[in-house]
Amino acid sequence: MKKISVLIAGLLAVPVPVIAAEDILSPSEFKELTAGTTMYFSKNGQPYGAEQYFEDGRVIWTFFNGQCERGAWFEDEGRVCFVYETQSDAQCWHFFKDGDSHRGRVVGADPAEDLKVEGQNTRDLTCPGPGVGVSYQVN
Repeated sequence: MKKISVLIAGLLAVPVPVIAAEDILSPSEFKELTAGTTMYFSKNGQPYGAEQYFEDGRVIWTFFNGQCERGAWFEDEGRVCFVYETQSDAQCWHFFKDGDSHRGRVVGADPAEDLKVEGQNTRDLTCPGPGVGVSYQVN
């Protein structure tokens, strides 16, 4: 019994690395951050896409070289979920404060798949029409 007590005491003395908890934004914090703005995202250091957020929850998404998709976001059990014209199912995300920046992750996805916010402004995305494409600038 004494050996077990010494072993437990020894294990308790070993420092355990502290893993920083991720600072998940609430849906209301997400709305405050995004409403009336356009955010530009990268994935693995490469430009990925942009999304324009309207005050009423509507959004316009575009991949870096793709056409615009219109949709909306809504809260579901503390998650930020999106639906788009071209999708029948919602996709839910967590958004995180990451130092001076933010990032987003599909709920349940690997953190390596996170989208990082590279810029934000109040300019509208240019969506000239179906099948025409989109252009935007981060500045």
